Amino acid sequence: MREEHEEEREVLQSIYEGDSNFSMINETTFQYKYGDEGENRSFLVEISWGADYPDVAPSINLDLFYNKHIVSTVKEKIMSGLKEQAEINLGMSMTFTLFEWLKEAKEELLEEQPSEAPVNRIAEINSDVGQMTLNDDQGEGKKDKKEQLTKAQKRRMWDRQNAAGERARGYNWVDIIKHLSQTGGSKNDG
Repeated sequence: MREEHEEEREVLQSIYEGDSNFSMINETTFQYKYGDEGENRSFLVEISWGADYPDVAPSINLDLFYNKHIVSTVKEKIMSGLKEQAEINLGMSMTFTLFEWLKEAKEELLEEQPSEAPVNRIAEINSDVGQMTLNDDQGEGKKDKKEQLTKAQKRRMWDRQNAAGERARGYNWVDIIKHLSQTGGSKNDG
């Protein structure tokens, strides 16, 4: 089994070399991203090999944070299609086959996935946020608000610093003459 795993891993690395959508998480776990970053119809599939792979189907994972926007019916459709393909290819190296099958079937599988985030979902999130602030106002310890600076204050602070965010050399040096005049050094000390 180890030799088969090693061989398939090398084949996958050579096929997907330079493909930014493919990533090898570890020796037996691979991910492939379908669609462009930030699109509502993009998703990430993770395939992990068990010790008995390819005689046993690999574990397929869609419950990744990247997929939080995918509708559950679409996830189920993708999972059932991948499991079906895995059953057909039992006994053979199938990771590449599964990734490629998904590329071809992507549009059909994503029919129920909206191309843009639904407005009512955004409203739900906003209402949740509104409720959270209401509960905080009634609740236990009130948090102190961070002081907001005006544009003029920010500008003055920026002018006191160089581009690296460091203050100029000597910003905290004491003017000796001014200091002595304020402290009233004794006249006998001269």
